[in-house]
Amino acid sequence: MAVIEAEQLCKQFRYSTKAKGLQGTLHNLFERQKLTKTAVDRISFSVEEGEAVGLLGPNGAGKTTTLKMLSGILYPTSGTVRVNGFIPWERRPEYQRQFAIVMGQKSQLWPDLPAVDTFELNRRIYRIDPEEYRRTLAELTDLLDVGPLLQVQVRRLSLGERMKMELIAALLHRPAILYLDEPTIGLDILSQRAIRDFLRYYNQQTKTTILLTSHYTADIEAICPRSIIINHGRVVFDGPLAQVSEVFGHKKLISLRSRQDLDPQVLASLGLVREFTSNTALMEVERDQLESCLQQLLGRLPVMDLDVKDIPIEEGIAYFYQRSGEAAQ
Repeated sequence: MAVIEAEQLCKQFRYSTKAKGLQGTLHNLFERQKLTKTAVDRISFSVEEGEAVGLLGPNGAGKTTTLKMLSGILYPTSGTVRVNGFIPWERRPEYQRQFAIVMGQKSQLWPDLPAVDTFELNRRIYRIDPEEYRRTLAELTDLLDVGPLLQVQVRRLSLGERMKMELIAALLHRPAILYLDEPTIGLDILSQRAIRDFLRYYNQQTKTTILLTSHYTADIEAICPRSIIINHGRVVFDGPLAQVSEVFGHKKLISLRSRQDLDPQVLASLGLVREFTSNTALMEVERDQLESCLQQLLGRLPVMDLDVKDIPIEEGIAYFYQRSGEAAQ
């Protein structure tokens, strides 16, 4: 059953320009050049109950704007959305109890108070039964391993610890839908891994529907079986992230290191040379020519190390960005 249904969703922002200086200010009082920016351009998608879906896209693609419309923070210019049967921007209390939103660059925690004080405030806002609150808090603090930090002022926590507290605050009322806007931004590798492991486990155990935006493909790969790529406010891909790699499925990358200096002409005769130093190279070859290329490399060059791998998934994503950008022009 579809929990989120968006049809031809569009959001435009209107703004005006101003020339520099006092003269520009005076001119702007009487005559303004008004412009329109389309942040989301008639996108349609649906999300099933318990599904974890990633939203990928460059800065300005419309990811955060989409989440804000789904959560009711923004009104759309046109289009329709139904989330669990509710229209988000009506902001009905019954709907607001069913979702939570966590934004990596904005905090709901009071910086000068311990996180547990914010948790208690949320308990009262959402009218959570005290016993249920204690059980849920104990479960989440145990999963995220932050029990000793509950009484520490939020501003004294590390960024990774603060993000864990943000997740606890969002999940105390056990929402059916969790919106996440770049939850791992700025975190170190270990903190990113901890957040990903928690979200994947929580989704599997509770069947909470997750909609996640991120610039890190590792976030999407770890948490979301399905991805939606947005660029210029439009959906340019919808499906498993692994399918993005199939764009370059007919190609392979060969990285090699030699005991002696390499001859770039010899390498160029065997494939496309992407990177080259005196004794290392990165080559792109067609999959059906891979075996022949490897035989010639090993037969003609003093190879010390050689590795064959797929084209990185980031290149497939960049390809969709570029293709959608050309179509928008």
